[in-house]
Amino acid sequence: MKLLLSLLAAALLQQQPDSLLFSGLDNMLERYTQAISTESIDVKKAESDFLISSVSDSLTTQHVALWLFDHYKESMVMGEEAVAIHLWDNWFKPGTIKMRSDFERFDAELFADFNRHTLLGMKAPQVEMKKPCGGKLTIPQDGTYSILFFFDTSCAKCRLEASMLPQVLQQITFPTKFYAVYCGQSKKEWARFRCSFKLRNRNVKIVHVWDPELDTDYLRLYGVISTPRLYFTDNDREILGRRLEIESLNEIIHYICDYYGQAL
Repeated sequence: MKLLLSLLAAALLQQQPDSLLFSGLDNMLERYTQAISTESIDVKKAESDFLISSVSDSLTTQHVALWLFDHYKESMVMGEEAVAIHLWDNWFKPGTIKMRSDFERFDAELFADFNRHTLLGMKAPQVEMKKPCGGKLTIPQDGTYSILFFFDTSCAKCRLEASMLPQVLQQITFPTKFYAVYCGQSKKEWARFRCSFKLRNRNVKIVHVWDPELDTDYLRLYGVISTPRLYFTDNDREILGRRLEIESLNEIIHYICDYYGQAL
């Protein structure tokens, strides 16, 4: 990896803004980010800052910064979006480096704002939602593992995930609260969902809530630009999984089940 870093540093110093659309540089950036893929998020942040600050030419600096931002923003590796938010906060937001357009700047700012509150290792934000009976409840609560499922009955993928979730939740062997957060507006559809969503597992308590008037800021805090959204937290509300798919939720549950069984 040291050799690759040296080659990349040399390429950054020699790169000219008119050189074949930066294709050679992009290839080295791709290889380097792959080489550090198993490093911590803090290392990836520091390496990104180093690469950006190593360039003297402004156009090349912009290209490198944008490449890294796009790479980590669209990454399929859970947690790497924190690097993109770091780049926005430290390079793009202050204006040190410009985005490609005003629209992309707005999109980047929206991405950072809608993801910064639920990064891995953070405490899940608490919001006061309404219960079906009309009372209020603050979620998530401390003391048990929590799964937050943000959904809408008009969303096809939400309906598919909701049909698969009981089978996944049935495997849980540790105290867990499953918060089903309805993001729609229809009381009738919500009531129909509550009646149909059944689970026979004493370890899991299902909690149905919603916020039809959007009195809370849950859409921004949990990045609910679209549904479904799945999060997993530990007993202290620390986020262990974010923007999960059914498969990744299942993996986390199996891991916690094994750990919980060993602890017993």
